[in-house]
Amino acid sequence: MKDIGKGTDDERQTRLHVVHVAVVLLALIGVLALYICYLQTFGAEKLAHHPLNQRSAQAEMEIQRGSLLDAKGRALAQSTAPGQRSYPMGAAMAPVTGYIGERIGSAGLEGRENQALLGRTDEMNRLGPVTQLLQSDRGNDVHTTINADVQQAAYDAFAGRRGAAVVLDATTGAVLAMVSCPSYDPARVEDDWDSLREQADGPLLNRVLYGMYPPGSTIKPMMADAALAASVTNTTETFDCDGVLDVGGGQSIREAHGEVHGTVNLEQAVTESCNVTFGQLAVRMGAKKLGDAFERFGFTKELTGDLASEAAHLPDFGVLGKGDTAQVGIGQSSLLVTPMEMALVAAAFANGGVVMQPYLVQSVTTPSGLTIREARPEKWFEATTPERAALIDGYMESVVTRGTGTAARVSGIRVTGKTGTAENAQGKDHAWFIGSADVGGRKIAFAIIVENSGGGGIEAAPIAKKIVLSME
Repeated sequence: MKDIGKGTDDERQTRLHVVHVAVVLLALIGVLALYICYLQTFGAEKLAHHPLNQRSAQAEMEIQRGSLLDAKGRALAQSTAPGQRSYPMGAAMAPVTGYIGERIGSAGLEGRENQALLGRTDEMNRLGPVTQLLQSDRGNDVHTTINADVQQAAYDAFAGRRGAAVVLDATTGAVLAMVSCPSYDPARVEDDWDSLREQADGPLLNRVLYGMYPPGSTIKPMMADAALAASVTNTTETFDCDGVLDVGGGQSIREAHGEVHGTVNLEQAVTESCNVTFGQLAVRMGAKKLGDAFERFGFTKELTGDLASEAAHLPDFGVLGKGDTAQVGIGQSSLLVTPMEMALVAAAFANGGVVMQPYLVQSVTTPSGLTIREARPEKWFEATTPERAALIDGYMESVVTRGTGTAARVSGIRVTGKTGTAENAQGKDHAWFIGSADVGGRKIAFAIIVENSGGGGIEAAPIAKKIVLSME
């Protein structure tokens, strides 16, 4: 072989070009090798889950999916053979189970826990074709935290009305019920897909996690805590309510139904849901202290995992005028929250100020009964102090025993709550009720909204009562 530097100029140039091309080809081969290594490791899971991966889809059709089970082992979704899926509780459990279909993809736990239900793990997916050698013909079972009795009772209580309800174990974060109405039959969702998508009332929307509403007066327990934390009031100060609060600029806040509460302290203001009091307190706190309170109670946090949802829509506190600031104090203005977020507010007061990380999956077991994954309760954040939590929790008990929430009262059981009637620019007011109860050996927290139905004490509080009774 001739030295590259010898020969005529044309020969030297030709040999130099050959070397350059060889170097480029070797570099491209190196890049290709690195990319193949990446696909076999870090990119394997994404490719395995890609909807256009027909090999994966075909392999899944040959596996009998594991079951979704409630906390007592009752089937929520099950397969009798590969490709044959049934949902014993139908539409009542759809927000939990979700659906799966060849044409429409998946949602809910059917989607989030797809790999577990197929009997796969992340480690197996990274092995590529070798996975098929390790694959069982039956997937794993996913044990949820759901109590099917509570779920059914809450669903039935809506009686065809639109809305949502969520029930948590305040001390662990376990989700005991998650209802969204209207709903759909998961077994028929692929056949009914086009009509379901076109329905104006949104049956495919999980309102617990994605429904955004003004909280109305259910925000007042948090506002009471915020005002005490900011030292803009105390437990002995009294407020004079003549039914109207003038906030300047021709704006005013009025009590519902023209009520006049007279002289009230903070507990009475929560118990009777006094707009005048909480409008004043919000103005006293101002933008920064209001923003701090919403952040402290988790409204800027997003849930992830099986309960993934968006954070609340909060106003830009820095530009709020006095009127809008007062409106935030009674849960209005541009403030929008999910039912899950309001359930966590109730849980904070029921659990000594500590909010636990909500979770829906308790464990995953193999067909032989081996537990390969199990949830552990985790502290998420501290919303308030134990002292203020106990104080506000007591105020919320007064709401149920002698205030606006007496329709939630259950003989022999301690129930706390806060009613809300949220003004809605698109129609009739929404009815809210949040609270807690000591029942069945557990401390539960809940949030309920009935869309476009009127007063929370009349429409939503009775649903809370039925939920509590279903746990006895």
